[in-house]
Amino acid sequence: MQYQGVLRKMQTEIGSPIQYFLIFDNDFIQVNQLLDKEITLKFVKYQCLACGENKKIFRQGYCYDDFYKQPDVGDWIMRPELSQAHLGIEDRDLEYEKKVQLQPHIVYLANSSNVKVGVTRKTQVPTRWIDQGAHEAIEIVEVPNRYLAGITEVALKEHVADKTNWRKMLKNEIEDEDLKVQREQLKEFIPEEAKEYFIASNEETTLEFPVLKYPEKVKSLNLEKTPEYTGVLKGVKGQYLIFDDNTVFNVRNSEGYVVDLMIK
Repeated sequence: MQYQGVLRKMQTEIGSPIQYFLIFDNDFIQVNQLLDKEITLKFVKYQCLACGENKKIFRQGYCYDDFYKQPDVGDWIMRPELSQAHLGIEDRDLEYEKKVQLQPHIVYLANSSNVKVGVTRKTQVPTRWIDQGAHEAIEIVEVPNRYLAGITEVALKEHVADKTNWRKMLKNEIEDEDLKVQREQLKEFIPEEAKEYFIASNEETTLEFPVLKYPEKVKSLNLEKTPEYTGVLKGVKGQYLIFDDNTVFNVRNSEGYVVDLMIK
C-alpha cells in the first residue's frame, strides 16, 4: 500500500496501548496496525503548513517567513510566563491569543526519562503527556490562564527539571516515581498568585505505549539528509516511530514535509 501526504503531528487516542494516527488530507493511517511491517518513507517536497508553498521548513511546519507571522508559534508558546492576553496586550493576534491563553491551564509533573514540570491547556490532557512519551503524570495546579501557569512553572523548575532526555525516553530507561509525594514537596514553591489553585486529590495517570522492542542505541532519521529510508516498525512513543535497526523518526519535527509512505 502507498500513501502520500504532508506530515503533521500524530493524533492520539488514550487506550491500552495508546492509539496513534497519521492524518493526511484525503486519508489516515492507524499507525498501531503497522507494527512489525516494513515501511519505506520517502521525502517528496516541502509544504509549509501556512502558505502551502514548497519552501524549506524553518520550524514547526512553517517556512521562515510564516514562522515569524503565525500566532500559534509566538514566544509565549514555549515560555508561557510571557503571556499577556490577560492584560489585553497583543503579541501577534490578540483574538487568537485570548482564545488560547485565557482558558484553564494545567501545571503538571510528567515522568518520561526523568520527572519534569510542564504546562498545557486543560483540553490537552493527556495528549501533551503522550506527546512527551511520559509513562506517568500528575496535575499540580489548574489555573484560569496561561500566564499563571507560566510563572508557576518558572518557580517550580528551580526545584525539578523542565526538560526530557529524549534518548533515555526512547530507550525506556525509566524509573517509577511517587509523583504524589513530589507534588506535595513542591507545594511550598508555588507562587502566591497560584497557591489557591493547588490540586491535592488527583491520582497519577499511567500511559502505555505500543512498543514491541525499544532501541538499544538511538539513531535519528533526518529526511533532508536521508531522503529515503526503509525499516520494520517496532513501536511508537511520544511522537517518534521506532524501527528495528535502532532508527527513530520524530514525526512532529518533520511537520510540513510531504512524504511517500509505502507499506509492505
